[in-house]
Amino acid sequence: MPEFQMITDMPPRGDQPEAIAQLVEGIEQKHRHQTLLGVTGSGKTYTVARLIEQVRRPTLVLAHNKTLAAQLYSEFREFFPNNAVRYFVSYYDFYQPEAYVPQTDLYIAKDASINDEIDRLRHASTKALMERRDVIVVASVSCIYGLGRPEDYKEVMVLIRKGERRTRDEILRRLVDIQYERNDIDFARGRFRVRGDVIEVFPAYEDRSVRIELFGDQVDRIMELHPVTGEVEEDKSTVAIWPAKHWVTTDERLERALQSIDTELRERAEWFKSQGKLLEAQRLEFRTKYDMELLREVGFCPGIENYSRHLDGRAPGERPGCLLDYFPKDFLMVIDESHVTVPQVHAMLEGDRSRKKSLIDFGFRLPSAFDNRPLSWDEFDSLIHHVVFVSATPADYERGVSTQVVEQIVRPTGLVDPHVEVRPAKGQIDDLMAEIKAQADKGQRTLVTTLTKRMAEDLTAYLQEMGLKVHYLHSEIQTFDRVQILKDLRLGTYDVLVGINLLREGLDLPEVSLVAILDADREGYLRSQTSLIQTMGRAARHIGGRVILYADEVTESMQRAIAETNRRREIQVKYNEEHGITPESIVKPIRDLIDLAQVAEEIETYQPSEEMLTANELIKLAEQQRAKVPWDVARLLMLSPQELEKTIESLEREMRRASANLEFEKAAVLRDQVNELRKGMGEPFFAGARRGGGNGQRRRQGPGRRNNRWGR
Repeated sequence: MPEFQMITDMPPRGDQPEAIAQLVEGIEQKHRHQTLLGVTGSGKTYTVARLIEQVRRPTLVLAHNKTLAAQLYSEFREFFPNNAVRYFVSYYDFYQPEAYVPQTDLYIAKDASINDEIDRLRHASTKALMERRDVIVVASVSCIYGLGRPEDYKEVMVLIRKGERRTRDEILRRLVDIQYERNDIDFARGRFRVRGDVIEVFPAYEDRSVRIELFGDQVDRIMELHPVTGEVEEDKSTVAIWPAKHWVTTDERLERALQSIDTELRERAEWFKSQGKLLEAQRLEFRTKYDMELLREVGFCPGIENYSRHLDGRAPGERPGCLLDYFPKDFLMVIDESHVTVPQVHAMLEGDRSRKKSLIDFGFRLPSAFDNRPLSWDEFDSLIHHVVFVSATPADYERGVSTQVVEQIVRPTGLVDPHVEVRPAKGQIDDLMAEIKAQADKGQRTLVTTLTKRMAEDLTAYLQEMGLKVHYLHSEIQTFDRVQILKDLRLGTYDVLVGINLLREGLDLPEVSLVAILDADREGYLRSQTSLIQTMGRAARHIGGRVILYADEVTESMQRAIAETNRRREIQVKYNEEHGITPESIVKPIRDLIDLAQVAEEIETYQPSEEMLTANELIKLAEQQRAKVPWDVARLLMLSPQELEKTIESLEREMRRASANLEFEKAAVLRDQVNELRKGMGEPFFAGARRGGGNGQRRRQGPGRRNNRWGR
């Protein structure tokens, strides 16, 4: 059995040895659910890494957002450089799902832009799971969405051995069958080229290409090459080429699927007619027959995922295949920040179903489209063999199902939980400014949490006017731009960050010694016991960590949060006294979370220390120009090039936000406006270059370029 080899010079300390031993014992005794209650800065990732090393099982680490997943991916890859650590998140830069708005009779077609680098990392994950057991995959909740069956994925893999008899035409046919495209000019991932008896393949999951040299009908040599220089990096005796797409099917199964689609179409059309819904019946017949013709002739159609049940041969209601199916049955699941991730998994299915219901009810899709969906919670839970919930504040669900809750309260560094102080809300901004300046003079950082985005922006602007180095952080700033801003905070570009709830779970900022929570007495999600404890934890990595709660009264949530923090603090202080430990601040290198900037999912470029207009201001600018003259004239005559570029950026941000909030009609209008503006500038929509130049260039593959047999 392949061994996990954890490379580190840090021995377990504090509560880690006991926590590791208890979790390992729980796995050996076949405990299905366990919880690791680890305070911020106690080394939960280290403990999980030691657990993986000792139980030696393929592991899926589930995180609730891409930023946290990127951080975990970086840490596990550092712990296990000799093992396969992979990254699996949603590969869309922009995704607007197909939707229908009955109130306005508006149909919105699916629109998406795929990030090529994330797609490669997803393929690398499934390839690793097929070939070895020493695999750790760090994933977001995209892992519960349909991915195609691993049986099909494995069945069509092309295995080529040096010395075996294989004709050139046979190899080329197999490559086409697994959705590789021939292109002798533009050699890129998912493509191959042919020169005489030499075949070069660029696998969808690698950053190196493979050259296969034939001598007649015999494989003479197999080499791995650098795709740019063409230098031979390794001679190989065998090469396995996995499919270029996760969705694969055979011609026989496709024909059976077409017959099944036709049967469902006739039944559904008859039902519409029996209900007097002739328009819906005619619409469904036209659209479905057109899709079937495309499938029959070219093996692909727009929205092919809606026919996944037929192409997979599944029964109605049967769950789709997903990443979890690629793991062996005895794999280990680790759910990080479980108090957030578990509810997120619970909510995925209903959100997907509510959108598709209108499409099906009004004849845009067959009822089988419901079966292209994420897993339900029961289906997700049924695939888990062993799971460890990891959180500083586990919810009632995790505590209720776990056979043991392992506490990791004492930190390896001896640091204790921050001192918590309650101050009056009146005059809180002036008091906060004095605290920030005091922290900055000591070279330390401050985090400030507000209740609204507007307040975060206004407070940031005010603090900037007062001469402080400050930036805000909320959902309008794209995921990997947030990573860069946090890095700049650590580097000292900023002394303070102002945010809402994005500064809570899993962010590792050792330089932060003060957390200020404004309006802490406003009961609600952002000021609940869990949220307060998580936010306070951001100051727990510094020896001088403090928390200031600005409030006019002490709420029940505040009371419980302060009591729990004090309980943990007492345990930590007692342990330090008994063992003669002198606390020391955590020292952690400042590094990029992921090697390549291409692993972002958005196109904006973050520019530090630059005066920025808010999205609302830019939208307002666009609306003002539209009010003056007709839109097409305003685009060309009223806006300067700089104003036009900023307006487009703002409209694109607003479009993504509308799509994420399921406001499809608004998103479609914004998309049309952006298309029109781009056309006026002589640029296509979602031009491939990332603004700002430099190293931000990224290739994109739009929906129209995916000429595959069975893919999204």
